[in-house]
Amino acid sequence: MLVSMYNAGGDEVGEIELRPDIFEVPVSVSLMHQALVRQLANARLGTHSTKSRGEVCRTKRKWYRPKGTGRARHGSRNAPIFVGGGVAHGPKPRGYAKKMPRKMRRAALRSALSVKALEDQIVVLDALEIESPKTKEITAVLSNLGLDDRVLILLAERNEAVERSARNLPEVKTLRASYLNVRDLLGHDHIVIPLGSLAVVESILGQVK
Repeated sequence: MLVSMYNAGGDEVGEIELRPDIFEVPVSVSLMHQALVRQLANARLGTHSTKSRGEVCRTKRKWYRPKGTGRARHGSRNAPIFVGGGVAHGPKPRGYAKKMPRKMRRAALRSALSVKALEDQIVVLDALEIESPKTKEITAVLSNLGLDDRVLILLAERNEAVERSARNLPEVKTLRASYLNVRDLLGHDHIVIPLGSLAVVESILGQVK
């Protein structure tokens, strides 16, 4: 797939061929869904907890005598039917982690990138360099590229100037290319990929022939 390449000023400086084994693969919606569900599940802490009737700190003394009161017999105030008692079948700390083979995870990424490429939502830059961490500078770059929606900027490595510049923009997120994931790909309208980041993506997702 041949796409245009731009500079930070928004001028087209050439064209670049995107690898078909990454950006033109058959799209598998089910595979992307499985990868997204796995990522969301793995992000859950699972720290929810309730106390059972055996863990509630209340007296163990019998509440009232079993006969003569006209009420049903009860042996403990810790029962779930009473206010302040334990919770029946309540949640306990647990793990929600799901497993997914590496080949399937990478295939899901290729599908997501192919969707973005098919919908012309990938913007390739020759380079993204900002002298100082200022929000107005990254805003100017995105404005030159005509991007005013949710944007994901891929970085080849740590770039404090770019990261700090985009930090105050709620619709813009920076992400290192080695941490590319389905959730961020599908959650943003456009993906800005400098050449250095593109090389990282190709080195990770490129299929060995």
